[in-house]
Amino acid sequence: MKKVFKYVLMGALGLVVIFGLLMWMEFAPLIKGAMSCKKLDDGLYYMEYKGDDGFDGLMQQGGFEKTDQLANYAIGFLSKGHYQPEVKTTKDAYGCSALTAKTPDGGVLMGRNFDYPSAVGVILHTIPDRGYESITTFNVELYEFGKDYKPEGFKNQYLALVGLFVALDGINEKGLAIADLIAGDSIETHQKSNKPDLTTTAAVRYMLNNAANVGEALELLKGIDMHSDVGMAHHYAMADASGRRVVVEYVDNKMVVTETPAVTNHYLCEEKLNVGLLEGDDRYDRLCQRYNQTGGVMDKKQMTEAIKAVSQPQREGFLGTAWTMVMDLTHPSVTYYSHRHFDKPFHFALSRTND
Repeated sequence: MKKVFKYVLMGALGLVVIFGLLMWMEFAPLIKGAMSCKKLDDGLYYMEYKGDDGFDGLMQQGGFEKTDQLANYAIGFLSKGHYQPEVKTTKDAYGCSALTAKTPDGGVLMGRNFDYPSAVGVILHTIPDRGYESITTFNVELYEFGKDYKPEGFKNQYLALVGLFVALDGINEKGLAIADLIAGDSIETHQKSNKPDLTTTAAVRYMLNNAANVGEALELLKGIDMHSDVGMAHHYAMADASGRRVVVEYVDNKMVVTETPAVTNHYLCEEKLNVGLLEGDDRYDRLCQRYNQTGGVMDKKQMTEAIKAVSQPQREGFLGTAWTMVMDLTHPSVTYYSHRHFDKPFHFALSRTND
């Protein structure tokens, strides 16, 4: 009897070990990613993730045209289908600015401010099983994870991995840089065809995963149906290591591309030129002035000063500039500044070579 009990116990323990190993194999990359989360500054955190990022599965099922649907897909991926809550998203417009310039030694830099009423930024350094390595940023307050949510403690850090599916800006290993900015009105884009559906922020992640330059990114956009996040019009500032820089806008659900080094929050295409330009908002003019003064050539200090000059201070009901980025597209890397703390840089480089 004792031997039988012993064998049964050993068999049960063996099953527990096997189950534990299987669970670890399934969740290990996600657990490691969550555990990597660390606070850099008030309102800014950094995480690393290596493994299956779930984006191929998203595209195989045709994507999603609504942010809430995408959010729930992301949570399903993180839980491997074991947990399916209803996640909602907020709808607040954000103001931003971006500038691209050549460097004296022939390199390319892109600066970017993300301005928002309230933000908790998560920097996510991703090395996916398939696709390009990238460093991206996302405001987790766009997801309603609970009052006063911060990615601190394992559960909240784990939730922050929704950034695998969405990004507001970032750079990949090939030197493609993209920033999402609110455009000049509240006319949403909702393209309808037989193509896969992606929201604005999901498309940023899609392009950084799969495009090596602006041209390839534009081809990817042609192959999807775009849907606006947060109930607003959006446009993308894009640049690559060759120095090409464009703004991508949508007019009557059609994509329009305009060559430009600077972008803020009004339309730049001929079809809707200056729509949304508010009286007294001279950020675009100041960026262009700095660009022209240097002949479009800036070192890192000059780029930082230029983008710093149009950052937004905090005021009642508005956080201001949540984070500033200066991205090196030639030697793919990015320097972050949180909440206009320009004396406190955080620098991150992409590990893969630019082959």
